[in-house]
Amino acid sequence: MKKTCTEGTVADVVVQYPELRPLLERLGIDYCCGGKVPFAEAAAKAGHKLEDVLLECSRIRSEATAGKINRDWSKATVTELAQHILDTHHVFTKAQLPRVNDLLSRIQRAHGESHGAELTKIRQVFDLLRDELDSHLEKEEQILFPAILAIDGFIAGRNGRPAIHCGKIAYPIQQMEHEHDNAGDCLKQLRILTNDYQAPPDTCPTYVATFEALAELEADLHEHIHLENNILFPASIRQEEEIAQ
Repeated sequence: MKKTCTEGTVADVVVQYPELRPLLERLGIDYCCGGKVPFAEAAAKAGHKLEDVLLECSRIRSEATAGKINRDWSKATVTELAQHILDTHHVFTKAQLPRVNDLLSRIQRAHGESHGAELTKIRQVFDLLRDELDSHLEKEEQILFPAILAIDGFIAGRNGRPAIHCGKIAYPIQQMEHEHDNAGDCLKQLRILTNDYQAPPDTCPTYVATFEALAELEADLHEHIHLENNILFPASIRQEEEIAQ
């Protein structure tokens, strides 16, 4: 492992070693909203010894070199990454939110008598998350991403100098990162309320499917937020500073 694992942030580690993301998910080390935290501190906060985590990281990296490695998005162009986020993560979130909403409504009706209190709490947090994400995705698609693409397009010679109506690209990025934090908080609450997405033993397959769908939403949002907070947004800010010189 390189020096960044002991002295850098969680974001430094996952940007350099994207194959470690599933491990960090399993260990409860937040690499998206909590990406700016020093890696050693994040490991300790999640209840792990740094030496044990680094050993597991080394093992996974060794295995990855012999097999298929996830694409290193830090080496993609800004436009490629932005389009990937829109085509993959935005599309998935827009499909998954109504799916989870429907499943949750069904199990509330079916299991309200035995698990009503827990499901009501889950519903409250999920509704907050859904409302946050609905607004968030629209602002990214209508305001932030067009500006990011315009800056990259200007540098590549595809379009003229963009006029950023909000002043600097960093301003809407700061707002998006704040909303990412809000979404991250909701995900943490949902994981607690669902007992790590483990359905109670006396429930039906739909209950299991609901928790599985929530877990899928969480995993995709972690990847989504990581790509934006740790790679796309910093790259776009650097590009804007470059064309301002």
